[in-house]
Amino acid sequence: HSTDFEVHRNWLAITHNLPLSQWYYEATSEWTLDYPPFFAWFEYALSHIAKYFDPQMLVIQNLNYSSQATIFFQRFSVIFTDILFIYAVRECCRCVNGRRAGKDIMEKPTFILAALLLWNFGLLIVDHIHFQYNGFLFGLMLLSIARLCQKRYLEGAALFAVLLHFKHIYVYVAPAYGIYLLRCYCFTANNTDGSLKWRSFSFLHVTLLGLIVCLVSALSLGPFIVLGQLPQVISRLFPFKRGLCHAYWAPNFWALYNAMDKALTVVGLKYNFLDPTKIPKASMTGGLVQEFQHTVLPSVTPLATLICTLISILPSVFCLWFKPQGPRGFLQCIVLCALSSFMFGWHVHEKAILLAILPLSLLSVQRAKDAGIYLILTTTGHFSLFPLLFTLPELPIKILLMLLFTIYSFSSLKSLFRREKSLLNWLETIYLFQLVPLEIFCEIIFPLTPWKLTLPFVPLLLTSVYCALGITYAWLKLYVSVLTEPVSARQKAE
Repeated sequence: HSTDFEVHRNWLAITHNLPLSQWYYEATSEWTLDYPPFFAWFEYALSHIAKYFDPQMLVIQNLNYSSQATIFFQRFSVIFTDILFIYAVRECCRCVNGRRAGKDIMEKPTFILAALLLWNFGLLIVDHIHFQYNGFLFGLMLLSIARLCQKRYLEGAALFAVLLHFKHIYVYVAPAYGIYLLRCYCFTANNTDGSLKWRSFSFLHVTLLGLIVCLVSALSLGPFIVLGQLPQVISRLFPFKRGLCHAYWAPNFWALYNAMDKALTVVGLKYNFLDPTKIPKASMTGGLVQEFQHTVLPSVTPLATLICTLISILPSVFCLWFKPQGPRGFLQCIVLCALSSFMFGWHVHEKAILLAILPLSLLSVQRAKDAGIYLILTTTGHFSLFPLLFTLPELPIKILLMLLFTIYSFSSLKSLFRREKSLLNWLETIYLFQLVPLEIFCEIIFPLTPWKLTLPFVPLLLTSVYCALGITYAWLKLYVSVLTEPVSARQKAE
C-alpha cells in the first residue's frame, strides 16, 4: 500500500484516542496530522465507524497496520464519500451549454463532461489505487463552482470556505473565487460598455460574505485559538522545512530549474569550473524530503516561490476583474491560478495537477481551443502521475487505464468539435506521442542497464522534466488565449 494509506490510518487513530488539544502535537508516527481541522473531524467521524471493522487499526502504536478489515474499510470509505463528487458532477453538467448537442446522447457535451470527470484517470489512480480522499474534496470544489455559475453566490462561497478548512491546497484557487465574488456579487451592476459601475457596491453583500468566511473559520480554528494552539496548527499545515521539491519532482518550473542546475554541475565538474569538495553531498533526487542547496544556480527560498506565484497569478486575476466573461472567465481564472501555483509553489506534489485538470474539463466541452489545451494538459499531467504506481503488477493497470481515458478524451472531443479545425497541431501531437518511448525506456530498458544502480533517479528525472515541458506549454497557451481574446468575442461567447 502507499504511504498515504498509513497516513490516514494514523490520523484515524490520533483523532479517535487523543483529546483535541493533542491532535496537532502527536508525533509517534512520522505521518503527523497536517490537514486543516475539518478534515481532522472527518477522520474522527470515520474512526467511530472503523472501530466496528477492526479496533486494532485505531491503536496509535500499530504503525503500518493493514489487516484485511482495515483495507476494506479505508477503501470503502473513499468509494462512499465519492457520492458527493458524483452529485457535484451532475450539478456541473446542468451548467453546460447544450447548443452543440448531437442526436446521439454520447455526443452531447453534458455526457462527455460527465465521462471526463467521473472517469478521470488521475483521480481514479490517486484515490482508489494509491489512496487518498480527493474525490469528495473535488466534489465540494465542483459544487461550489456550479453554485456560482447558477448565481447562488452565498452557497458557493460557503462551500469553498468549508473546502479550504478541509484541505488548504485549495488556497491556490482562492484568488479566483475572491475576485469573482467581489466583481459579480459585491458589485451588482455594470455600465453599458461592460465596465464596472462603482456606485453599485453592496455593503450588505460584502457583510454576508464576510460573515460566512468568519463563521466557517471560527468553527474550524476557534477551538485551537481558545487552546492557544493556532501557531502549532499553522506550522503543521505549512511545513516549509520540507524543501522546495517533493522526493519526486512535480513537473513544474522548479523541476526544469533543478535539472538545469544538475546539468550545469556536471559540465562544471567535467571542465574543472567547480570544486568537487564544495558540492553538497545530498542529492535532490535521492528520494528524501528535505531542504537542499543548489550548486550553480541561486538557491530558492519559500519567499521567492511565493513572489513568483503571485506574479504569475496576477494577469489572470486582472482579466477576471477588467474583462469579465461570466462563469467561463471564472473557470479560466481558476485553471490559471491552479497552474500558476503548481508551476511556482513551494514543495508542490505531483497530484496537485488535478486541481487544474478537473476545472479545465468544464471548459473543454465548450470551445475547441480549450479542448486542445485540455488534451495536452491531461495527457501530460496524467502521465506524470505514473511514478505513484511503481510496482510491477500495477504497470499494466495504469497503462491500460490511461490509454482508455486518453483515447476516449481525444475521440469524444474530436467528435464534439468535428466542424472545427484540428484540436492539436503537428508539433503538439509529436510531443504527446513521445511519451510512449519515454515510458518504454523508464519501465523496460532502464532497469536492464547498469545505470539502475549508479543513477537510480534517472527515470523520475526524465519523466518530471519531459512532463514539465508539456504542462508549462499548456499553461502558457491558455494564458495567451485568455489575454489576447478580444472583449467582443468574450461577450459573444457568453
